[in-house]
Amino acid sequence: MVAALERLPLDFSVPPELEAREPAESRGLERDDVRLLVSDRAGGALAHARFRELAGFLRRGDLLVINDSATLPAALEAWAERNGREIALHLSTHVAGTLWTAEPRGDVEATEVLHLPGDGRATLLAPVDARSRRLWYTRLEVAEPVVEYLSAYGHPIRYSYVAREFPISCYQTIFARSPGSAEMPSAGRPFSPRVLDDLGRAGVEIATLTLHAGVASQESHEPPFAEAYAVPHRTALRVNAARRAGRRVIAVGTTVVRALESAARDGEVIASQGWTDLVVTPQRGVAVVDGLLTGLHEPQASHIAMLGAFLDERSLSSAYRAALEGGYLWHEFGDVHLIAPRTLPSAGLGQVSAGCSI
Repeated sequence: MVAALERLPLDFSVPPELEAREPAESRGLERDDVRLLVSDRAGGALAHARFRELAGFLRRGDLLVINDSATLPAALEAWAERNGREIALHLSTHVAGTLWTAEPRGDVEATEVLHLPGDGRATLLAPVDARSRRLWYTRLEVAEPVVEYLSAYGHPIRYSYVAREFPISCYQTIFARSPGSAEMPSAGRPFSPRVLDDLGRAGVEIATLTLHAGVASQESHEPPFAEAYAVPHRTALRVNAARRAGRRVIAVGTTVVRALESAARDGEVIASQGWTDLVVTPQRGVAVVDGLLTGLHEPQASHIAMLGAFLDERSLSSAYRAALEGGYLWHEFGDVHLIAPRTLPSAGLGQVSAGCSI
């Protein structure tokens, strides 16, 4: 593992024991008991804490912007009409009307019809990107509204590292309001009423926006596919007011960075909605976001490039080295990383402090 560590940030491997295979709750913890790695954006110093201590690393007047998208049980069993073969179909993004993008987990052909539970049908029209054929434009035909249909027949999308199936409540954040994400906006998962109370007492403000995350967390040097977002007028006003007052704007999740930066014009956020395929890189930088709270990402993911817009290569390498050596957990049920835009509280440096229905 030493050689892999030396090649950070874009070339390292996550050992299987550091993959979060279940929610914190099923490990006997509270949501806010996951670990928190804190990086000082200015100097690269690191702190280790628990997420419930988040307020201690923020300042009065800081504005946290959080994604309020709710996760859909977007995985469906499907049967190919031409040969009866069973495959999994993962809905990704609602485009318009009955048109979705979806990921069939198997070999398929254009115009192929898949039969779904409850007399539903999905017709695969064409690949979204002919180079990968990963996502397909899909016509979805079901009898009831899609959210109701998925509640009856769908399951949360689950990848191989997750030990077993967990209910959709395990994939919702405390902020979930607007159904539409295929994958949970997981940076918001550790928030709890206790953490929100602490943030309120500390004078930290919270605003929300919506970005519906699709299935494709790109791990093979693929650019992100377009995702629907909406930045409400009130959130735009609060972000701009914070920036004018010299207060920090901290995005909770890479989805929030994409939405806010997509809505930015000349250093201000404009209330807007639409589609974004924005890729934030070190070269592009960020215009309106000062800090980021996010999970730990795979080395080839486009999210790593986004982190490079907040931390220089040396600091990012150090942070991921510390996460690997310290046994932090990856993926949606794992630990989180706060990239703070100013110097950390000196008392916290280098110290480790000690709901879903399952």
